[in-house]
Amino acid sequence: MDHPAPNRLARLRARLRLLYHGHSSGALRFQFGVLVVDLITIAFFIATPTIRDRQFFLWVDYAVAFILLIDMVARGLAARDPVRWARQPTTLVDVFVLVTLLFPAWLANFGFLRILRLWTLSRSGVLWRPLKGFGLDQYQESGQAVVNLITFLFLLSGFVLTFFYNDEAGIAGYVDALYFTVATVTTTGFGDVTLPGTAGKLTSIVAMIVGITLFVRLAQSVFRPHKVSFPCPQCGLSRHEPDAVHCKACGHVLNIPDEGR
Repeated sequence: MDHPAPNRLARLRARLRLLYHGHSSGALRFQFGVLVVDLITIAFFIATPTIRDRQFFLWVDYAVAFILLIDMVARGLAARDPVRWARQPTTLVDVFVLVTLLFPAWLANFGFLRILRLWTLSRSGVLWRPLKGFGLDQYQESGQAVVNLITFLFLLSGFVLTFFYNDEAGIAGYVDALYFTVATVTTTGFGDVTLPGTAGKLTSIVAMIVGITLFVRLAQSVFRPHKVSFPCPQCGLSRHEPDAVHCKACGHVLNIPDEGR
């Protein structure tokens, strides 16, 4: 007896898997289009504090929620193990972002966490597939370090704006929050914009510690000699010099593909 519904679902999942994870020209165009939409939504998240009082805000907010919901459902169907995919931290973050979009009034104080969507895109590999298509995948580690730093800057700026500048809405308060964040993270410490009270001092301490760590990570990824990702069949070490013949950990003979081919 035929089961048309399961068959249609299986074909849909196979089609989505090819679109989201395939390497054909059509799949790459689709992935690039999804990436553009994702970057536009992230730009909306960054601009949210400055346009929250505009009349069109809720319409755009719910439109972004609909797009994110469709994308999450499609990614879940494209996953080989949907249950495992649903339990991943990146998926849980996306679910939280979706909830803040669906209930913007009730969860307004948590809206600054939406920028974590940029982190989930970075971890899922969506940002880096176009680099591989142009042979620039060696810059993925540096790019990921930049994304982590940008995510932290806007995440902390949103936190500062929400809990310390809530009486000063609009672009002025947002710029002050971003200015404080950059000055603190870089340890410049001009002192013209500071956070009041014990909570403000603790926030500044966290910003300086995490910021320095991210800057060091970025510097390491930029100035460290380039390595390729090729797991050793013997010990599993995944980072090697491009011209390595033997694994430096166990001595096993490697067969790293020539990037120039």
